[in-house]
Amino acid sequence: MNSTHLNFFDYFIIVGISDVPEMQLPIFLIVLFIYLITFGGNMTILSLICLDHRLHIPMYFFLANLSILDMASSSVTLFKILASFITGNSMISYQACILQLYICASLIGLELLILTAMSYDRYVAICNPLNYHMVMNHRVSVLLAAVCWLWAFLECLPHTIIIFNFACYKSNRINHFFCDILPLKNLTCCSTTILSQLMLAVDLFHLFFSFPLTFIPYVFIITTILRIPSSVGRHKAFRTCSSHLTVVILLYVVLLCQYLIPNQEAQSNSNKLFSLVNTAAVPMLNPLIYSLKNKDVKLALGREVNKVRAFFNYDKLK
Repeated sequence: MNSTHLNFFDYFIIVGISDVPEMQLPIFLIVLFIYLITFGGNMTILSLICLDHRLHIPMYFFLANLSILDMASSSVTLFKILASFITGNSMISYQACILQLYICASLIGLELLILTAMSYDRYVAICNPLNYHMVMNHRVSVLLAAVCWLWAFLECLPHTIIIFNFACYKSNRINHFFCDILPLKNLTCCSTTILSQLMLAVDLFHLFFSFPLTFIPYVFIITTILRIPSSVGRHKAFRTCSSHLTVVILLYVVLLCQYLIPNQEAQSNSNKLFSLVNTAAVPMLNPLIYSLKNKDVKLALGREVNKVRAFFNYDKLK
C-alpha cells in the first residue's frame, strides 16, 4: 500500500518515542526501568492493601483501584515499546490500535474519577470524622468505584466507534509511541467534526465535574485543618490527605499543559512528551508518593517484611 494516497490500512507503524537509531537502546533501557519500577511499586502497594487488614478501609480501597489502573496504563503503552525493540516489529494491526486507543483514553478518564472519589473520602474523613464509617462504608466505596470504572469506559466508547469506522488515512505512520486519539485524528482524511465535538464534551465533563469535585473538598479540608488547635493534630490531619493532593496536582498540571499548547504542530510535537508523563512518570511516581508520605503504608510494608523474615528464620531453625 502506498502511504502517499488516501487508503484504509490494515496496520499502522508506530514511530515510537524517537526514530533516531542511536537513541533506541537508551530509550529501551529507560522505558524498561520505568516500567519495572511502575509495575513493582504498584504491585507492592496492591499486595499490601490485600494482605494487611489494617488497610481495609475506603482510602486504601481507592488506592488499590489507582494502582490497578496505573499498572494497566503503563502496560498497554510501555510494553509495546519494549516489545517493538526486542522483536524489531513496530507494526500494530488496525483493530489492536483502536483497542489500545480505547483502553488508554478510558484509563485517563478513570484516573480523574478515582481521584475525585478519593477527594470525597478525604473530605468525609477530616470534616465529618464521627460519621466516617457510616458514610464511607464498604458498600458505598464499591459503588463509587464501580460507577467510576463504568463511566470511564462508557464515555470513550462513542468517539472510539467513530475512529474505528474512519474510511481512509493519509498515512499509516503514527508519530507517537502508542495509538492515541490526536495522531489518528490528524491522519484521517474523513470529517472529524463529530469526533471533535465528542472529545470536547468529554473534556468539558471533566472540567466542570471531575475538576471542581476534586478540588472543592480541599477548600473545606484545609479550613477544617486550620481550625484544629494543636499543631500535632493539624500535621496528622494534613498527612492523611497530602499524598492524594500531591498526585492530583501533578496529574492536573500535566493535563493542563497538554491542552494549552497553542497550535496543532506544537501540539503534535509535545503530545508524546505529555503522554509519556501521563502513562509512565505519573504511574511510577504514584506508589512512591503514597509510600514515602504515608505512615500506614510504610508500617504495613514493615509488618510484611517481618513476616517474611520470621518465615525464613523458622525454616532455618527446623
